[in-house]
Amino acid sequence: MNMKKTILFILIIAIVALFSYTAINGIEIGKFKITSVKDSIDLGLDLAGGVCVILEAKTDLQGTELQKSMEQSKMIISERVDSLGVAEPNITIEGKKRIRIELAGIENPQEAIELIGKTAQLQFVDPDGKEILTGKNVKGSEVVFHKTELGEKPVVSLEFDKEGAEKFKEATKRLSQKETIEEKIIYIVLDDQVISAPVVKDVITDGKAVIEGEFDVEEANKLATLIRAGALPVEMSELQTSIIGPTLGLEALDRSVKAGAIAILIIFLFMLIYYRIPGLVADIGLTIYVLILVYAMKFLGVKLTLPGIAGLILSIGMAVDANVLIFERIKEELKNGKTIRVSIDHGFNRALSSVLDSNITTLIAGIVLYYFGIGPIKGFGITLILGIIASMITSVFVTKHLLMLTVDMTNTKNAKLYGM
Repeated sequence: MNMKKTILFILIIAIVALFSYTAINGIEIGKFKITSVKDSIDLGLDLAGGVCVILEAKTDLQGTELQKSMEQSKMIISERVDSLGVAEPNITIEGKKRIRIELAGIENPQEAIELIGKTAQLQFVDPDGKEILTGKNVKGSEVVFHKTELGEKPVVSLEFDKEGAEKFKEATKRLSQKETIEEKIIYIVLDDQVISAPVVKDVITDGKAVIEGEFDVEEANKLATLIRAGALPVEMSELQTSIIGPTLGLEALDRSVKAGAIAILIIFLFMLIYYRIPGLVADIGLTIYVLILVYAMKFLGVKLTLPGIAGLILSIGMAVDANVLIFERIKEELKNGKTIRVSIDHGFNRALSSVLDSNITTLIAGIVLYYFGIGPIKGFGITLILGIIASMITSVFVTKHLLMLTVDMTNTKNAKLYGM
């Protein structure tokens, strides 16, 4: 037995075991802490419960104008949802005129519905709390760049309508004569939240103003968009509202996890008994596959949904299929009288095209589902994509190198240990 190869194999087993334990139970060493996968993966609406609202725009706008209005509406709604403290809400534009808002785990669904549906109020207010003008007087707001000694600096340019220009002229004339900076501030308020507080320096008579500040391009663009969209740019009607309880979802999650654990255990035993050493290697490879998948979901922030679980189970099945296909090719090579090392090498090469074909076609299907799908279908698509990628990595690379390692480690010529 090759001692170096044996130590390397044991080290791999130990690392896989450590990551598996951490994924299940989490780990804490001093100030260093990794939470378990179960506690760190966010649950989707069907598992955590919450609210799903679909709004539809009532407008005759078409083309880029409609797209621009929908993007602005989505941004305003996102700002409102942020105030609810919902972790990673799912807000997407469906088709051309609809916006889907999914708020998982929210405690007060009715409050969320009222907040999402209400009309935004943009106000320009003086230091005494007196309203100067409102969002309806804003004709435009965009990011422009002013040259300074340190280079170009982003600022927000404002333009008011005729009524707004007169009101702004009167206000800036009055505030510019004040003595202190605090008395010269114009507060820009959206939904009772101050989003900017510029200081009046001069009287503005032409209805065009500039907001300067220590913000970058992204922050300036966000402020410009919020001001431009003081109210929803198009009328939105509530098309559908669903309040989803978590009881059924959590019960389904527990059952799905148990079913998945039992299925994986049976698969492990079958592979080990039927293929022996390749089966043991396949079990290690499948464990690595599951680890890659769950940690990818954790770090990419993928929400776990019931369709997502279906996607995971389907990809596990494909990972097993790939191993079975490869091992059967290896057995055929052994039957032809080739050595174990050559059989493994030829077996992988012969099976590679079939494995890639099946995985790539499924991967394309997953990408299509993710790109064109909505809600649960999108969740199914993303888990299927991650599963296929993890499956290809473990089946094509990990399993082959582990098998070669076992050959070097044991130096056996007994083909029965390889499923014959």
